Amino acid sequence: MADIMFAGIGGQGVLTAGKILIQIAAENGKNVSWTSEYSAEMRGGIALCRVVVSDEEIGSPYPDTLDVLVCMNEDAYDTYIGQVAAGAKVIINQSLFSQREYPSHVEVFGVDAMGISAELNNTRGANLVMMGAMIAATQMMDKQQFSDTLKDYFDHKGIPSEKNVQCFETGYEKAGRIC
Repeated sequence: MADIMFAGIGGQGVLTAGKILIQIAAENGKNVSWTSEYSAEMRGGIALCRVVVSDEEIGSPYPDTLDVLVCMNEDAYDTYIGQVAAGAKVIINQSLFSQREYPSHVEVFGVDAMGISAELNNTRGANLVMMGAMIAATQMMDKQQFSDTLKDYFDHKGIPSEKNVQCFETGYEKAGRIC
């Protein structure tokens, strides 16, 4: 089981990333739950979602501690790092982080999500870059299986999938362990 939080600010695709993850995980035979929190602002306020992905039945959608924390910005990290379990994976958007120390009880992975999505001419794809980094860090699902299902997800919505899948795959490839 993986207790995951995607956190950032409104407009960064945090809630969408969680929804995509639960749909792909469910389509690949996993049990899932998704809850969200966000402030009243349409853009710029706090946004987060909690996702539980499991092979077993899920007891509660509100875990006591997190196995994975995906932070789109530094404020999200500062706010939620205290909720991670020992040995948790923390994935950060290096585009929006300054140099800093990280706790020794977690593994931190980083990727330049905004830079990569801009390079790929898909500035709204930073959340998918982060998703790729998360899948690389956790190995919770097979990369190719996730990529294929992601393509189907966007094709089904009538949204061109090529750039979105490129964002995911590049995030997967470029994610690096910081500590």
